[in-house]
Amino acid sequence: MLLALILLQGFSHALAANHGSHWTYKGPHGQAHWSNDYPDCGGQAQSPIDIQTKSVQHDPALPPIEPQGYRSPGNGAFTLLNNGHTVEMSLPPSMFLRGLPQTYAAVQLHFHWGSRGQTGGSEHQVNGEAFPAELHIVHYNSESYANISEAKQRADSLAVLGILIEVGDVANPAYDNIFDRLKNIQYAGQKVSIPPFNVHELLPGQLGHYFRYNGSLTTPPCSQNVLWTVFHQRVRISASQLERLQGGLYSTKAANSLPVPLVDNYRAPQPLNQRVVFSSFPVGPSAYSAGEIVAIVFGTLFGCLSIFLTIHFVVKRIRTKRIREQKDVVFKSSSSRAVSGDSHRP
Repeated sequence: MLLALILLQGFSHALAANHGSHWTYKGPHGQAHWSNDYPDCGGQAQSPIDIQTKSVQHDPALPPIEPQGYRSPGNGAFTLLNNGHTVEMSLPPSMFLRGLPQTYAAVQLHFHWGSRGQTGGSEHQVNGEAFPAELHIVHYNSESYANISEAKQRADSLAVLGILIEVGDVANPAYDNIFDRLKNIQYAGQKVSIPPFNVHELLPGQLGHYFRYNGSLTTPPCSQNVLWTVFHQRVRISASQLERLQGGLYSTKAANSLPVPLVDNYRAPQPLNQRVVFSSFPVGPSAYSAGEIVAIVFGTLFGCLSIFLTIHFVVKRIRTKRIREQKDVVFKSSSSRAVSGDSHRP
């Protein structure tokens, strides 16, 4: 009886573990129910968030992000994996970040996206605006912890870069290093090796303008130990590149007779609660930087000055013309009177 009870308890624990490890974005195991199995998902410092620029606080002490080793990540191949929730690419610890409170070594990058015909797909929003996709580059505090396994359960141990992706007219060659190989990892569990490439080219050009806040992982277990950096400048890819993310990938294994498309893998914005979002640059209601505001002000002043000078010269010319016409009238009138006087002389 005791042995049977032990076996039954072991089976129950295993079943609970399997149930807890299974999560989706929609349905009975969707994000609305994550906190049932992962308590942190119901915490007060969750990610992503909707960044409201009118409430952002400018912190001039925030330095630019300095990626190290991103341009030359070594000779080791990257591994691109379909893990059933997203497309994930491994990164070597020779890639790390400076410009943060500690040095953070890279672990992996992954994507979030929507589905065809929808405008959303990003996890973070800005003033209620969602973007077609978002790239996350995950790092851990390598000064305090030996590896990601040790760090992921500790406070303030992770740092994630968030890159908002929008659609443009031209393809982004840097992203083709990944998108060209999606056809090899259509199903969950499949992976492929990628020759190392310049990861820095995946980032926006302006690394000094970003939003900063304390949050969490955006997927279970939703650990609240992430220092988030969401760049203000977006990265552009073409519509055809986006379609490769939105179509042709499945969240189920190849053996599954009913494949489930891997789409809409983004979490809804979470309450900010008492947290503060900082910015490394001055942000107004319209999210213009100080340099952009100065340029707008000077451009407006220059435009007004140009209009004023144009009007001034036009009025001056009209006035000069009228004076000349008046002089001509007086001269002709005088000449007429003189001629008339001469004609009456004996």
